[in-house]
Amino acid sequence: MALVNRIYLIFNRVQLLVDTYVINQQKIREDEQWDGLKGYLTNTELDAKQVYEQYSGLWVIERAYRVTKGTLEMRPMFHFTEKRIQAHVCICFVAYKVYKELERVLKISGINLSVDKVLNTAKTVTTLKIKLPASGETMTKTMLLTEKHKTIEPLFDKNFWKAF
Repeated sequence: MALVNRIYLIFNRVQLLVDTYVINQQKIREDEQWDGLKGYLTNTELDAKQVYEQYSGLWVIERAYRVTKGTLEMRPMFHFTEKRIQAHVCICFVAYKVYKELERVLKISGINLSVDKVLNTAKTVTTLKIKLPASGETMTKTMLLTEKHKTIEPLFDKNFWKAF
């Protein structure tokens, strides 16, 4: 009976008869006329074109929110002074800006990977620092061993970043 109670919500009127149900076919036909259409209901003074444009740009904000919550792993913080709140917002903004800048650089440079994939690959790269006992000189070597490492190799070249 619980399943029947959930099913009747689909199309307003369902007649319950013992352990069976009947779906209102007329209601389904009326609903079909709206298939494939999208509408916006708003309480603003904007004209229809502006409402559509604002709604169309919403995905950018939603994606930014997903990036900050997911990739950047930012969580709500409970600060008690205005300075700390401002600092937290500033750190979140800078982190997102760095993410977007890396996304832009990847696109311009022809590295066809998402920022997430680049970050995950970069986490597996090892860099060795060796201090030579005789001269005291420090040598650094980044180990790019796998095929995935090779795809992001330009990012480890010092000259690569001078172009940006």
